[in-house]
Amino acid sequence: MCKIFFYLFRYFVLTSKHHEGFTLFPSNYSWNWNSVDVGPHMDMVGQLAQSIRDEGIKFGLYYSLFEWFNPIYLKDKSSLFSSQDYLKVKVNPELEEIITRYKPEVLWSDGDWEASYQYWNSTQFLAWLYNSSPVKDTIVTNDRWGVGAMCKHGDFLTCSDRFSPGVLLNKKWESCMTIDKESWGYRRLARLDDYLKVDDLIEILVKTISCGGNLLLNVGPTHDGRITPIFEERLLGLGKFIDVNEEAIFGTKPWIFQNDTKTPDIW
Repeated sequence: MCKIFFYLFRYFVLTSKHHEGFTLFPSNYSWNWNSVDVGPHMDMVGQLAQSIRDEGIKFGLYYSLFEWFNPIYLKDKSSLFSSQDYLKVKVNPELEEIITRYKPEVLWSDGDWEASYQYWNSTQFLAWLYNSSPVKDTIVTNDRWGVGAMCKHGDFLTCSDRFSPGVLLNKKWESCMTIDKESWGYRRLARLDDYLKVDDLIEILVKTISCGGNLLLNVGPTHDGRITPIFEERLLGLGKFIDVNEEAIFGTKPWIFQNDTKTPDIW
């Protein structure tokens, strides 16, 4: 897997907490539902952060704002978000916890779509992040901070999953997508046809680069953290293309035209 890191990545984003609420770090706000209290009994965020940075790669953290089954969140939701108890006891302190402890270069927010930025306390948190946090001069964030924020506000735009504008935008943007066409997580019953081929990934990468974007490519590991051979094969195939064409990918800027009008597949 070291070869994959060297070939492909300039930054790495780890899911610190997804919608089920389980944290991959010893959260003070997720008692007995984190990777230290149960499961592997280790701080997976901390260990991966060190390993990634040792390779010279920037480290980012994904964090889901909402949780499917959290009773405090569901109570706020049932009040039409007139109360913010979940924010006070969970989201705000936990976000500050991961920022202060792990000092990520990227904060990738998600799970915001059920409530407004006022409920999520987004402006106050971001004010702290950019003015008082230990990463105030180095961190960037995406655009998922409440209903209406996506594709408008953020250091870089994601707009939607698998976003591909096809034109040059006036802001930095990122296409976040999956190798498995059907899922962001690992699926034991996935068929070979469910995975994008290496040629598909190359086409998506080239199109993204030509429009000035970054590509964040998701891999769903198994329950015990393994990257299965199909994902490894796809990543290595894409990595070989990047290794040969690195200068055209990392050392360029988008032109005024993004593709050939007579040959639409040329970007």
